[in-house]
Amino acid sequence: MTSATGRLSPQQLCRAVRDDIIRRTLPPGQRLTEEALAERYGVSRVPVREALRTLEAEGFVWSRPYVGVFVAELTESEAADLLEIRALLEPLCARRAAERRTPEQVGRLKELVRLGLDALADERFAELARLNSRFHEVLAEASGSAVLLQQITQLSQKIAWVYAVELPRRGRDSWAEHEKICAAVEAGDPELAGRIVAEHISRAASAYRLRGAAES
Repeated sequence: MTSATGRLSPQQLCRAVRDDIIRRTLPPGQRLTEEALAERYGVSRVPVREALRTLEAEGFVWSRPYVGVFVAELTESEAADLLEIRALLEPLCARRAAERRTPEQVGRLKELVRLGLDALADERFAELARLNSRFHEVLAEASGSAVLLQQITQLSQKIAWVYAVELPRRGRDSWAEHEKICAAVEAGDPELAGRIVAEHISRAASAYRLRGAAES
């Protein structure tokens, strides 16, 4: 990925590097140098340095003095923790969203479902992780809680990393479940919305564990 203009902001650069780590374009263990990243993304070394500091704080890279910066690898215990935290937070978001959502937020959820189903039908699998993360972030926005939104936004980036290798294993089922979540939120039914989200997360976690068992 390069930029002809070299005008990527530090935030955009950080997102671009993070996305490449999530997609494993930059695989676990790869050494990242400021020079190589600056050339890859068409920027100077200063925003690269800032992006690497942010990504290290988020846990996507790690560094060692006099050795360098490397792409981190998500361990099974870390993945399990993330999935457990998600199972606690997101049903709460869904319940609150069903009570507090605005028509505009419902419209955005419906549009994301449509985009996800279209991407799935066209086998544009690279788009699905981003659309999935955005769906859950908008659901958190609809909860009306700035704290929940902040937590879910940070969590969704790591969850995308957990599930990056799952596509298209659960794609069709996952987006059908998104449709049901959207309908429950639109209907203003907090108990139904929370239950559907809890089931959605449980099925996703089961698929992840089954994948791990198949690989072992």
